[in-house]
Amino acid sequence: MNALSLPFLIGIFFGGGTGSVLRHILGVWLNQRHLMPMGTLAANLLATALLAFVSFRIAERFPDGHVLPAALAIGLCGGFSTFSTFSADTHRLFAGGHWMWGTLNIALSVLGCMAVFALVAGTLRR
Repeated sequence: MNALSLPFLIGIFFGGGTGSVLRHILGVWLNQRHLMPMGTLAANLLATALLAFVSFRIAERFPDGHVLPAALAIGLCGGFSTFSTFSADTHRLFAGGHWMWGTLNIALSVLGCMAVFALVAGTLRR
């Protein structure tokens, strides 16, 4: 299927909307309880794990260009994860003088997501 075909784009649209709503709910639920933006961190870690699962289990079961892997990987994971909110949260921590929390947020987000992807991918390759 063409990557710009209407069914492909609609799949991404619905996946992205679903991911964005889930991220918002998770953020409202977790971010208000901590100085550290736990909702954003949790969303990024979960989206990374899901992306690895889709990449190594779902995508291999469908032909190239199938709408389901795109809806999940590009749409759902793309809408659920958020680099822009991570950046804004980190800026807010630094601007508020919370240098330790800002640095911890960067380390946990970047290294945590890389570790989660590697762990899921490694587990699924066995």
